[in-house]
Amino acid sequence: MKTIVLTGGGTAGHVYPNLALKDYLKDEYIIHYIGGKGMEKDIISKEKDISYHQIETVKLERKLTLNNLLIPFKLFKAIRQCKKLLKEIKPNVIFSKGGFVAVPVVIAGKSLKIPIVSHESDLSLGLANKIILRCCDAMCCSFEKTITYDKKCLYTGQPIRRQVLKGNKNNLNFLDKLNKNKPNLLVVGGSSGAKFINEKVIGNSTKLLENFNIIHITGRQKVKKIDKKGYVQVDYAENIGDFLNLADIVLSRAGSGAINEFLAVKKPMLLIPLSKKISRGDQIENANLFYNYKIADVLLEEDYDDNMFLIKINNLYKNREKYIKNMSKIQNFNACEKIIEIIKEKER
Repeated sequence: MKTIVLTGGGTAGHVYPNLALKDYLKDEYIIHYIGGKGMEKDIISKEKDISYHQIETVKLERKLTLNNLLIPFKLFKAIRQCKKLLKEIKPNVIFSKGGFVAVPVVIAGKSLKIPIVSHESDLSLGLANKIILRCCDAMCCSFEKTITYDKKCLYTGQPIRRQVLKGNKNNLNFLDKLNKNKPNLLVVGGSSGAKFINEKVIGNSTKLLENFNIIHITGRQKVKKIDKKGYVQVDYAENIGDFLNLADIVLSRAGSGAINEFLAVKKPMLLIPLSKKISRGDQIENANLFYNYKIADVLLEEDYDDNMFLIKINNLYKNREKYIKNMSKIQNFNACEKIIEIIKEKER
């Protein structure tokens, strides 16, 4: 059998697309995963048909800190680790989902002349993928607009896990806590949660519960516990497909992986993207694109007020059929199959 190395990490959005591809790879490839000690290790280590290898990771902090001065030394160490691993594994190809975890893997792979295929989920390339683009043979993109960035960029769409597409609400163990006569609002803050969204949902929970059940995925952070009929709180949902199958509408950040999953199962969404104060603005770009396609509504943190928030949630549900109709017009093809074709074309 052929061998492939998958890499990517830092957030679930850098990991789950690899798992989406795994189902298409496992019959033809021996699969290895190179990552750090973070979320990617927690997720991938549960997969029986993937061998996990942990390396030193290097992350640029978006603030003035002495830790950034250590990056060149840590990166050099990580590249040496990766070169040693890759010489042992001898992969036919590397697939990178990006993030700071993937950078030393890709640089090491390039030095060993191993073919590299990468993927960019956001509308614009982040710092890690700008570096990776120099080393890879092809960069698959979730959005068609991104391919104008470089001739290596190819439009494939976003890999979606089968469990997202085949979710079943009957697998959930809290259905008896919900009001069967009310629609379901699913709140998703991302794999590490969203403090801003959590606070606004909890602060407005009484008014929201007048019209909706609230299924609140808080992320792994401390939040106020609410004991009310129609309100369910969980910190993390590996079986997100089951939650989406239950949801009528979704409130979320605007990470590309998440919003493309909502699009795939046609769930109307209100997006509150990360502010530019704490990000490079990629979520705002993603949210505005979906807004322009008329498949999502958007509320910026800078424009937030409680009244507008409640109006937008209610209007989203009221106009849900329009959003679903517009989602049905978006080109719908299997991104995994397109990416696998590119991987097979580039492999040695």
